[in-house]
Amino acid sequence: MARQSSIFECTACGARFSQQVGKCGSCKAFGTVEELRGAIKKGLDRARSAFAQSDYSGPISLMDVEISDSSRTPIGLTELDRVLGGGVVPGMVILLGGEPGIGKSTLLLQWAAKIPGETLYASGEESERQIRIRAQRLGAELPTIRLLAETDVREILAAADRMRPDLLLVDSIQTLYDPEFESSAGSVGQVRGCATLLARWAKSSGTPLVLVGHVTKDGGLAGPKVLEHLVDTVLSFEGDRHHHHRMLRALKNRFGAAFELGVFAMMENGLVPAEGNPFFLETAPSPGCAATVVLSGTRPVVIEIQALVASAGLGIPRRTALGIDSQRLAMLCAVVERRGGIQLHDRDVYINVAGGLEIEDPAADLAVVAALASSATGRLLKAKCAFLGEVGLTGEVRPVSQLQLRLQESERLGFECAVIPASGLERKMQFECYPEKSVERIRNKSWLEKNTEDL
Repeated sequence: MARQSSIFECTACGARFSQQVGKCGSCKAFGTVEELRGAIKKGLDRARSAFAQSDYSGPISLMDVEISDSSRTPIGLTELDRVLGGGVVPGMVILLGGEPGIGKSTLLLQWAAKIPGETLYASGEESERQIRIRAQRLGAELPTIRLLAETDVREILAAADRMRPDLLLVDSIQTLYDPEFESSAGSVGQVRGCATLLARWAKSSGTPLVLVGHVTKDGGLAGPKVLEHLVDTVLSFEGDRHHHHRMLRALKNRFGAAFELGVFAMMENGLVPAEGNPFFLETAPSPGCAATVVLSGTRPVVIEIQALVASAGLGIPRRTALGIDSQRLAMLCAVVERRGGIQLHDRDVYINVAGGLEIEDPAADLAVVAALASSATGRLLKAKCAFLGEVGLTGEVRPVSQLQLRLQESERLGFECAVIPASGLERKMQFECYPEKSVERIRNKSWLEKNTEDL
């Protein structure tokens, strides 16, 4: 009889190997590869048993698929509704991840307090007493919120079948376990199996499901990558503990636009939608400050780019960027020096995005260039002016997407003029359009006199 070959799996990322290795070739972790002992066979047997007991009769025609008339249901938290695309869809499975203490449990309780129906809150990390104390602080003490301190996924599903809630909250997926699996809670097999059972129940019952997930030290979601493919929406809750603003970003959304951004303010009574524009600092004008409008999903956000150009004290110039890609900063510095004639190769360059926002929108390139030129020359940029444009290696300023939307947002916040590419739109605002290879005009005296002021 042929000897059955063993299969080894990484408990950190889920990668599988045919032999025991000390270092995972996928996630580069040491000592995380373990042998699967009968787990695959048991999983296949359970899948065959579930398929035999189901009512599935085989493939059907696309036109025979029934579509329910239930529409998207708004939650009542404006920023959360924006990120989800207008509300929740029946049977929607959401994965919420974030750093410890960022406010995930607070968001869940406020979510449960807003919906008109009943909520089943299953927690494997906190007791019912701890959740009740938080609910008192948030003003979310409602009889419609049912608490269940349980880590057995089978018990949670049994309680959900009896209650049939309008919303199921699970905090967190890494604390759950299935007794039919041999591995411990939090392992790749347990996370994948428990999430599959919960998602299958949500789809069959039409109940929205929210799973809270842990994050690794690198900021990514812990567990197998299949967990993100399994759910409909992946939300990332971000923020700095030293600031009261929290950002909720949709990394994946099957029922709306991805990379939508919602901004909350953490107050004593919980999370409240942030008013105005928290990322634009209306401080006294100074050299090295330029404003721009970036898009996060479909939301325009006005931000302030701060630049500082100083003499290199150690001989080797530094390029430090907070909020933007450091390699992009190095490229823009080279463009400013080669095409704009401003000497930066022997100077330290520091760039900061005010408010702690991380941006990837190339529309901020022109604002970075303008801030560098202002800091290097010691001149103030024109007040209430927004800089919008992508800068190429040849010095040209290229058009950006959704320019009309960006200009409307800047005009709403009181900006009086905008610097845009020559092919930009014409609106009521006063525009200064850059022609091609406009970065070469940074050293032009007429341009500086028109767009800057002496200190």
